[in-house]
Amino acid sequence: MQDHTIERIQQNPKFQELVRKKSGLSWLLSIVMLVIYYGFILVIAFSPATLGQSLSGGVTTIGIPIGIMIILSVFVITGIYVRRANTEFDQLTREVVEDAKK
Repeated sequence: MQDHTIERIQQNPKFQELVRKKSGLSWLLSIVMLVIYYGFILVIAFSPATLGQSLSGGVTTIGIPIGIMIILSVFVITGIYVRRANTEFDQLTREVVEDAKK
């Protein structure tokens, strides 16, 4: 790709919008995941008995469903990103490519 084409793409407001939205969403989802994960780790570190409590008097502890919810939250966060990428970001990318061809 030639330098003037790259410059034109970088100056395109749709490209800048794409970069801003993609970056914002990535940071937001990363922060949400870090809060969930490190929150869990902090509970393990400072109050291990909390997660070790039995749910119904059996061997299943509170930590097991919370751990499963953390794993499921990864799928949800990934799904949110994929949905936005496949709709909004792909549309903006197509528009940027079309503008670059002109």
